[in-house]
Amino acid sequence: MTDATLTYPASGPEGLPVQFVGKRSALFWLALKTGFLTVITLGFYRFWMKTRLRRWFWSAIRPGGHPMEYVGDPWEKLLGFFIAVVVLTFYIGVVNLMVMFVSFSVFASASVGYLASAIGVIPIWFYARYRARRYVLARTRWRGVRFGLEKGAWGYAWRALMHWAVTILTLGLLWPRMTFALEKYVTDRTYFGSARLHQDGRWTMLYRAAIPIFVSLLILAAGAGWLLWWDPVVVSADITAEGVARSFEEIMDGGVPAFPVVGAERLAIFPLGIMGLLYGAIHYRFASKRLMANHKTSEGISLQSRLSGPRVASIYVLGSFIAYLALLVGIVGLVIFAFVTLGPSAMMDGAFGDFGADVDIPCGMALALVAVFYLSVFLMWNVLYSTFVTFPLMRHMTKTLSLPQRYGLQVISQRDRDEFTEAEGFAEALDLGAAI
Repeated sequence: MTDATLTYPASGPEGLPVQFVGKRSALFWLALKTGFLTVITLGFYRFWMKTRLRRWFWSAIRPGGHPMEYVGDPWEKLLGFFIAVVVLTFYIGVVNLMVMFVSFSVFASASVGYLASAIGVIPIWFYARYRARRYVLARTRWRGVRFGLEKGAWGYAWRALMHWAVTILTLGLLWPRMTFALEKYVTDRTYFGSARLHQDGRWTMLYRAAIPIFVSLLILAAGAGWLLWWDPVVVSADITAEGVARSFEEIMDGGVPAFPVVGAERLAIFPLGIMGLLYGAIHYRFASKRLMANHKTSEGISLQSRLSGPRVASIYVLGSFIAYLALLVGIVGLVIFAFVTLGPSAMMDGAFGDFGADVDIPCGMALALVAVFYLSVFLMWNVLYSTFVTFPLMRHMTKTLSLPQRYGLQVISQRDRDEFTEAEGFAEALDLGAAI
């Protein structure tokens, strides 16, 4: 009897497509209902809200027609949040007290202590990100088989610190190296059942995704040299900050500036360059995901992504405009409502005299109504952001993903359940777990 070696064809004739079957209207009403319950429970229901939203999104994603499953428990999240709060309270209350004592004793200043305290939170921030991803994968299944992520949160944290330090010292030139190295660390520890994923490729391939950022930086640098050195906008041998401010005021008032200005319309290059940087940041984030996804493999399994950077940018621009416009209108309405119910004197601490409210209702009730209005504004913002940003983004990412090589799925076996004590608690406590 001889040992048989399992071999796979180089590629499949059609591949395994990934479908997205969710409806925007269904998500809107689910987000609105769960958000309302979160508001009236003063935030406690948010663990159930996130669980229900994830289950909805996961079930809408269907590789090969089989829906994904999210089996996370909101009670795990709640308990994990309390555990993380206790740990972080000890850290903030004890460790920061020691840091401040050393700061006053050695440097006779609190500024060094504040800086050290802020830096001390950064490793926990990276630790929380890894733990949150591990929990989500451990509670995700497809065709009954669990995903998983090996332990390694502290390894991820110190690697992230080192890569960030190198990236800052090189003025961002090695950002693709950091992106690739951290993603490889996570991917190489990710499992689907018994199959282990691998991140292949090289970090230099991500420079293609950073082209819009580099072009925008070159435009800003060239524009600064052009307008400040080669052909200055302000023609004067003696330029002061007061003179520039006075010139700006004169221009705004329709007068003659203190310094002669030549070709002021050329200053438009700066806002255009900044807009290019914003687009470049979005493009890099998702184009790098596409490039790395195309180099993720397992034995007999491969991924292919056709994600479009411009499409993702348009989703962000349009969806964010709708969500933040509603937020702006809501805040304006909140201020008007507060003036009507509480009165200008309460809002401005009596700066404009003692003016009463236009509506004669008890102060306690007025404050309660203002609080409800405030929470409702941010509830609607969250609902609209989920509906017009998260939904189309996940739909696009799903529909542009496929598994061209899938034969390894036939021999995958189940993996053990990964038990957690704090779930996503640290991510929730550090405000990293708000995203789906």
